Parts: sequence; C-alpha cells; structure tokens
Amino acid sequence: MSEKDLGCQALSSCATLGGSHCSINQARTMPYERGENIQSSLCIRVAKKEALEFTPFAIEVGFRHIDCAHAYQNEEEIGQVIRSKIADGTVKREDIFCTSKLWLTSLRPELVRPALEKSLKNLQLDYVDLYIMHYPMALKPGEELFPKDENGKLIFDSVDFCRTWEALEKCKDAGLAKSIGVSNFNHKQLERILNKPGLKYKPVCNQVECHPYLNQSKLLDFCKSHEIVLVAYAGLGSQRVKEWVNQNHPVLLEDPVLSAISQKHKKTAALVALRYQIQRGVVVLAKGNNKKWIKENMQVFDFELTPEDMKAIDGLNRNIRYYELHLGVSHPEFPFSEEY
Repeated sequence: MSEKDLGCQALSSCATLGGSHCSINQARTMPYERGENIQSSLCIRVAKKEALEFTPFAIEVGFRHIDCAHAYQNEEEIGQVIRSKIADGTVKREDIFCTSKLWLTSLRPELVRPALEKSLKNLQLDYVDLYIMHYPMALKPGEELFPKDENGKLIFDSVDFCRTWEALEKCKDAGLAKSIGVSNFNHKQLERILNKPGLKYKPVCNQVECHPYLNQSKLLDFCKSHEIVLVAYAGLGSQRVKEWVNQNHPVLLEDPVLSAISQKHKKTAALVALRYQIQRGVVVLAKGNNKKWIKENMQVFDFELTPEDMKAIDGLNRNIRYYELHLGVSHPEFPFSEEY
C-alpha cells in the first residue's frame, strides 16, 4: 500500500516514510503506532467557530486524528461531528483518534479526572485516545481559563506536575484515556516525570511548537532517546494572532529557501514544511480552516524531500518562537527558559 493510500486512511496516517522507527510504551497510542512502531503522521486542529464546517470535510477526505482541548472550547462541536460521521457510516469510533488536553487550572490531582470527564461529556465519548497535560504551569482553579489579579497578572497555583501525572495514570487505568502525554515541556521537566519514583507510564508524546525556524532538534533527539513522540504545533509558523504571536517575527511560508524547494517539487511551501517534519519522524498538526488547504495537506504523502532539501531546511533554524507566552514568564515552571 502506498503512503498516499495509508495517509488517506487516517489523518495520523499509518504511513511508512522511510525514517527511523521508535518503539512505544503504551498499548495503543496514535493510529500510526497501533501498539507497534511509531511512524509519521499528520493531524488536524480546528477552532471552535470553524469546527462544524471544516471537521466533517476533513474526515471525509481522510483525516482521522483530531486535536482538541478544553482551552480551545471546541470539544462540543468536535463531539457533534464525530457522532454524526459515525451515524452516517463514514467512520467507526475506533477509526477516529481524538486528542484532548488538561488545562492549567485543573492540574491539582483531585481535579484531573473531573476535568477529563467534563471533556468526555462535551465530546460525547467514553474515552479519548490521548489526553495531554497542556502546560507544566498550574494556575488558580476555577472557570476562568486565565485567572488574573487586579493588576492583570496571572494567578499561579503551586502544584507538582509529577502528582498531576499520577492522576493522569489513574485516568488511563480507568479506561478514560487510552494514552497520556504532555505538551510544552522542556527536557528537564520531562526528566522529572521519567525519573519519578513509581512511574507507571511514560508520556507517549510531547506536543511543542516546532517548525523550520524552531526545529527543536535537541528536544527531538531527547524525546527519541526516551521513545517519546514529538508532536509539532505551529508547523507552518503561525496564523499571527496579535494576542498570542510576536508580529515582528518573519513569516515562515515566505522564506526563500522554502519557496525554492517548493518550486522544485511543484508543491506549496506549506506542504514542504509539513513534509520536513514527517521525514524527521515528527507528528505535525495542521490547522483546518480552509477546505482547499485541508485537501491539499493530504498531498504531503505524494512526494519526498531529498537529503539536500532536508539539510537546507535544517539550516533555517533561528530559534524563533512565535508563541512566547509572556504572561507566564514569571511562573516557576515556565518551560521556555531552557535551551530545549
């Protein structure tokens, strides 16, 4: 079976792309693993206001790995779409790989399971395939996503995320999450979990900002050495939302090196950036707010970058972080102060 055929079976596509394989540490994680080996994959993330329009289309053209989170406030819409696509016979539940995330206001161990149960209720699912700790930084519990004091500063909470991890392990044992992972952790924070006495399950993944301008090569090597999957968000740079993104950073998809490589392969710069991650063994998220782009993204399995292409793209690394999260820079668990 070709890469394209496999890619169309699943957003996280089971596609063998000729890269090195990593064994995994949990019975069933992402569909490209299926309890065997990690290979490379593509995943879709759709915002709340666009979920009902674009998620059904994405599933129809072959995407199966859907990334959502309590903080994105898109779980109800994603749940509606999944149920409707199951009802009309497009997919079965086991075909869909649904990821959701534990938000910062629920990192206290006693809040973890209730948060997951709320997400499951919103998603109309009995379990998620992957549940991720969104950040290592705890915030004051409550309904507000970003609780702030009278001066507009975030109100931090003091929680050892290793205790949060233990609560996640219990959720996995209860069958509420097939696999558990983390997001936005640096290597030292990962080591704290990996070296934790009594560790039952290693994180199956670490979802971080990763693109040619921030290629995370050291973190990728660290994760591979511990059989942790690196999942890339902002794989195409960013959508340059003013509230989140440094507007002074260059636009990734306008880079002349990417443009030259895309012209050589007769593909878009976006496809080249996605293919770059896949050939590195990275799972890459692609935002799905345009039907043309959603369909086009499946072409990532139709071509292969040469070693020279890969080296040229490696050379673009500038350690540019589009999502700097300045609000949390004074948090004791702020993850981006470390080199990787």
